[in-house]
Amino acid sequence: MGMKMTHQLHLIFMASLLTSAGGAIAQAPKNVLSMLEVADVKTGKRTVVYEEKRHFEAPNWTADGQFFIINSGGKLYTVPVKGGAMTEIPIQPALNVNNDHLIGPGGKWLAVSASVAGGQGSAIYTVPVAGGPAMRITPKTPSYLHGISPDGKTLAYCAQRETGWDVYTVPTAGGDETRLTDATGLDDGPEYSPDGKFIYFNSNRTGRMHLYRMRADGSGQEQLTNDALDNWFGHPSPDGKWLVFISYLEDQKGQHPFGKDVKLRLMDLKTRKIKDLTEVFYGGQGTINVPSWSPDSKQIAFVRYKVEP
Repeated sequence: MGMKMTHQLHLIFMASLLTSAGGAIAQAPKNVLSMLEVADVKTGKRTVVYEEKRHFEAPNWTADGQFFIINSGGKLYTVPVKGGAMTEIPIQPALNVNNDHLIGPGGKWLAVSASVAGGQGSAIYTVPVAGGPAMRITPKTPSYLHGISPDGKTLAYCAQRETGWDVYTVPTAGGDETRLTDATGLDDGPEYSPDGKFIYFNSNRTGRMHLYRMRADGSGQEQLTNDALDNWFGHPSPDGKWLVFISYLEDQKGQHPFGKDVKLRLMDLKTRKIKDLTEVFYGGQGTINVPSWSPDSKQIAFVRYKVEP
């Protein structure tokens, strides 16, 4: 916790597949210990649910509250909330998935981002939650999934078209994409509010990464954070009361790398007041890229890392 990046880790990171946006598969050293933790929103109490000496990322909490879905090595796995072994979710054909994966309303299907063969970047697919055939949704790349509308009919994502990274939406069944943002810089991490009226996202349009909110059609964009930290990936709670997000202690210049000092923070969406959920720990890319609230809005799942000797 609070570890500084070693020279060896820095070299591995520089050679990784990380991009300036989305959820490219992060390259971590082979001796990394990944710890899936749950934090109680009211008390701050944290519990390690699962840990293993391998790199895994981005826990989703299933609607029945029984499992987490995580990614590791380009594949998806389930982990029981009460603890237990990872079980692979079979996808056909096999996809090289990254840490952008979400569970659709009703818990019957998943939407995922996965690398396209030939180095064309990431595309978005849908697949049954238990595994099975994958259907490609976005013909254009790179596209990095982050949000599903409450009715399941629309996907929100970050995409690079022409020269900029902006927020787009597309029908879940496929079709034409709609561009929602056009600010200078990186707009990333779009996620719907539980009522579907708003989309939360992060942007460095001011020169520093902050959280924003806009209406679902892209209008009424407003800045939510304005401090000295680098704020990413705002996830609204299912009850609509809180926004959890990850804050880097230092400016990452439009990147969200693995292996940095970070902390999780909570915003009260009624008062806009922010408080720390965790102390500073070693994390970043892969910690909380996806919605990871418990269905009752009382707990949050995330991944903390440790590089062992």
